[in-house]
Amino acid sequence: MTVRDIYSFLDRLFPFDTACDFDNSGLLAGDFDADVNNVLITLDCTKKAIDKAIGGNCELIITHHPVIFTPLKAVTADTPLYKAIRNGISIISAHTNLDMAKDGVGECLCKTINLFNIASFSASDGFILKKGDHSPVSAADFAKEISGALGGRVKYTDTHRKIEKVLVCSGSGGEFIADAEACGFDALVTADVKHHQFIAAEKASVCLFDAGHFETEDIIIEPLKATLKTRFPEINFHTYHSDLIKYSE
Repeated sequence: MTVRDIYSFLDRLFPFDTACDFDNSGLLAGDFDADVNNVLITLDCTKKAIDKAIGGNCELIITHHPVIFTPLKAVTADTPLYKAIRNGISIISAHTNLDMAKDGVGECLCKTINLFNIASFSASDGFILKKGDHSPVSAADFAKEISGALGGRVKYTDTHRKIEKVLVCSGSGGEFIADAEACGFDALVTADVKHHQFIAAEKASVCLFDAGHFETEDIIIEPLKATLKTRFPEINFHTYHSDLIKYSE
C-alpha cells in the first residue's frame, strides 16, 4: 500500500475539496508513492507525536489539525515538520473536511454525548455543524454527562430550563450562538469560548458549553483508526492522544 491509497480512501469518505477556504487539508508533506506499512493517527503533529511515529517505524502520520496552517518562514531542525521530512514520514491532515463529514468529528461528538436524531445543520456562514436531540436534562446534569463522556472539564451557562435541542461544533465554535438562538436550540456544545460569548449566550437564553478543544475533537481518533483498519487490514495503525495542556490541582 502507498500513501496515495490511504489518501484516496480518506478522500472518498471525507472529501478534501469540501474543506473551508481558510483551511489547509491534504498531503502536506511527503510522497504519494511512498510505501506504507505503519501509520500513526493523532490530533496534532507535535514533537512527541513525531517521536512516537519514528519509534513505531511509521511512514505516514494522519492528523486532524494541519501541520502547516499559517505561512511558514522557516523549517528548522527543532520543528516537527523538519523531523518528519528528515525521517521520511509523510503527513496527511484532514481538518474541516473531517469536521463536517458524515461519520466525522462533529457526528462522533454528538454520539459521544448521547444525542439522537443527529443531522447536519448549515450555519449562517455556510459551515456545516451537527445537531441532535437529548432527553430533557438540566444544564448542570448535561455538563456532568459531557465531562464524563469526554474526560475533561466543562464550563457552561445555565438558562434554568431543560435542554433537549442541541447544536454541536467540535473545536472552536462560540461564534455560532446567534445561529443557536435563531433556530431555537436550547444549547450549543463547543470549545474555545471567549468570555463575551458566554455573556452573549446568557442574553440569548442559550446554554453554552465549553468542553475543551482537545476533548471535543480527540474522540475521532479511535473511530478513524477502526475505519482505516477495516479497509487496510495489512497495515499497522497506531494512535497517539497528544493533549499538551495541564491543569492546576
